[in-house]
Amino acid sequence: EENFSFAEIKKIVALSGLDRTVLKHLEQKKDFKGASKGQLINEIDKNLEVFSQEDKQHFLNIVTEEILKRRNDLKNQLEEYLKRLGWQLYNNTVIPIEIFDLSELQELDETSHKDLIKAAQRYRDGDLSGTLASACSSVDSATYKIYNQYSLGDPEKASFQEKCNKTIEKIGFFEDIDTLLDIGWNEKDIKLLRKNLKGSLNQMAFVMQTLRAKMSDVHGTKKVLKPLVLDSLKYAQILVRMMTKNIK
Repeated sequence: EENFSFAEIKKIVALSGLDRTVLKHLEQKKDFKGASKGQLINEIDKNLEVFSQEDKQHFLNIVTEEILKRRNDLKNQLEEYLKRLGWQLYNNTVIPIEIFDLSELQELDETSHKDLIKAAQRYRDGDLSGTLASACSSVDSATYKIYNQYSLGDPEKASFQEKCNKTIEKIGFFEDIDTLLDIGWNEKDIKLLRKNLKGSLNQMAFVMQTLRAKMSDVHGTKKVLKPLVLDSLKYAQILVRMMTKNIK
């Protein structure tokens, strides 16, 4: 209300999913007999009351992005408000705080990084099948680069789980763990940790592979369980982070 004109407010909410025709009776006139911006905001609030919680969140996300397209100087203020609601801004894109530590994303492989952001946006917008697809793509991008870099063969002929295991093994991840734990640990404890860590990464890859096959399709017609999708997003970030440092 303070930063945009009457016409701009109408345009922003229309682009964000509010039927603009419900506001057509409100017009701003030069003789001051028209509607005020305060009345316009009140009418928008009234019409949002019939939105579902999911639609309200979607509306909020798009409004925020449309505001930042026009007034990037409002970013700090918006970030403060969004954090209170459990959201964060990344490159002017709104994503849930629960998904990623944004400081870690900066360190990941660029292609995988983009796929993870796309996955977060899809999760935000309720496209759970698309979320799974993008999360798996982020890991695929990293494994394909490692396969090509080390001439490991045709990644298209390997399963998702197989590619992950072969990639992590090839880049010497577990040898690095041994070196890091050379701080007084005995060999038995190191081997036990390495075995369980290797097993957990294998299980992450298996879960993602299975969910992509059983819950992900381009039409979004398969039933998808939201908690498992969120877990897969986090698994993807872990797997990509472990592969990224070896990508050249």
